[in-house]
Amino acid sequence: MIVDTPAPADARSAGEPAGRRVITTVIAIQLAACLGYFAVAAHLVAHLRHDLGLLAGAVGLILGVQAGLQSALLLPVGAVTDLLGPRRTGAIACVLRALGFVLLGTVDGLGPLLCAAVVLAAGGALYNPAAQCLLAGVGPDRRPGGFAGFVATQHAATVLGPVLGLALLSLGRGFTPLAATAAALWTVGGVLFLLIPNRGRKPTARPRRELLTGVRTVLGDRAFLLFALATAPTTLLANGMLTAVPLLEFSPAAATLCFCVLAAVAAAAQPFVAAGHRGERPWVLRLGLLCAAAAFFILAPLDGTQTVPLLLAAVLNGVSNGLIQPAIFQRTARRAPPGRFGAYYGVLQSAAGLFAFAGDLLIGRLFDLGAVAATAALIGVGAVALAAAIGVPGWSEAGLRGEGDATW
Repeated sequence: MIVDTPAPADARSAGEPAGRRVITTVIAIQLAACLGYFAVAAHLVAHLRHDLGLLAGAVGLILGVQAGLQSALLLPVGAVTDLLGPRRTGAIACVLRALGFVLLGTVDGLGPLLCAAVVLAAGGALYNPAAQCLLAGVGPDRRPGGFAGFVATQHAATVLGPVLGLALLSLGRGFTPLAATAAALWTVGGVLFLLIPNRGRKPTARPRRELLTGVRTVLGDRAFLLFALATAPTTLLANGMLTAVPLLEFSPAAATLCFCVLAAVAAAAQPFVAAGHRGERPWVLRLGLLCAAAAFFILAPLDGTQTVPLLLAAVLNGVSNGLIQPAIFQRTARRAPPGRFGAYYGVLQSAAGLFAFAGDLLIGRLFDLGAVAATAALIGVGAVALAAAIGVPGWSEAGLRGEGDATW
């Protein structure tokens, strides 16, 4: 799936149109999926907190279960994606996500909401490996640009999604139409997955052995496991402001503006990271983590009325997201052996999501304890980002290609 050696000229010319079609279709899927997701995500905490009257700890539990379970499932699901093929895996993911959003918009008790979180987690665990496996398989020349477009589309949807959600909520019919719109958009994404030509490997006669082989391959790569451990905080850092800003009692309009600024800045950083495989350079990832640390240090003392510092934190977090996501993808795609990107991605994101699960639970509990504890929680997140920036490894060219241990 991931081949770094040059192909013959005739093979490259034959494969380029197919590669462009795959990238275009995956970006269209990403647009539909992320519009639906961020339209809901930007207003979900306010819905759970104010419409349904849940405590911050219960909100943190729901968000943590979704993030933690999604990431725990990525460990086996990444290898399953290599086995089943990304188009079928992606279509199943979209069906599950659509069902999850329907549940989210129609239930109101903690138990049913946790069930909705479980379904959303299963869909999310399937979606990301499927989409990124398709991008990783287009070849090393197109891979950085394809992923840059993929992530830039996510950030564009992060700008448009909250606005779409705010417009639907302004109609005065509650959260249900918003959740239904998200479900419809994910259904569109599922149809688009099925339109991608099936170019995956032929099914193996021994799927269990193939699955275990994929998992063993990545678990035996000590240098990559250390990289996964060092980058474990990145999911919490990327999503932390979506949780913290509403809990800090900023108005829906201020929160929407914050998320739009964050997304626009992140999208603007994508061409810089994609150019010349720049994301494979260790300093790019370190700079992203340092920006995340600064963003949470600025956010920590705010009280819901200080919009200018909030926007500064949004800019820094946007720079962070714009640098971290493509850097991790490019380094993982170069490190993974052919046909094993899903397994490598699964291990990486499992570590990140389990860290986010624990972080969401702790942050929600601390916000319930008062302003001082909430400030301490956000300072702690910034400190974790700073520690990750110091500890993240650098790989030599041989390390990127999996030809040896990392150079630290």
